[in-house]
Amino acid sequence: MTQREAVIVEAVRTAVGRRGGRLKDWHPVDLLAQTLSALVQRTKVDPGLVEDVIVGCVSQVGEQSLNVGRNAVLAAGFPETVPGTTVDRQCGSSQQAIHFAAQGVLSGAYDVVIAGGVEVMTRVPMGSSYMQGPGAPFGSQMLKRYDNGLV
Repeated sequence: MTQREAVIVEAVRTAVGRRGGRLKDWHPVDLLAQTLSALVQRTKVDPGLVEDVIVGCVSQVGEQSLNVGRNAVLAAGFPETVPGTTVDRQCGSSQQAIHFAAQGVLSGAYDVVIAGGVEVMTRVPMGSSYMQGPGAPFGSQMLKRYDNGLV
């Protein structure tokens, strides 16, 4: 059996944003779609060859809900056959997406995969997905374990 190697062929990112800055008017799906488009343009990879797009995103609510990774794949003009998924590992979401992609390559599940992340915190502020009362994300056992409220 031949040992596979996972390599990063190209890296693309937006400028670093700040609250209320130049990226404030960009919808997260469109921002990520532009990044995906730039990536395939630089690498000259046929988007139809991409076997998965794995995206990290913590606050999957509002404009970043309903699988922001998949929506960005479609907004970037990739074929509908290219899957996309979104991972929430809190502050390590994008890093986890990259690890999942590398593991997929190493295992032979993928030859071509894109991994990255998206957050537009001006439009979807930190904590946006948290609700108090009915529908709260923490049950009695979590609240008992962290009785100081720092979950």
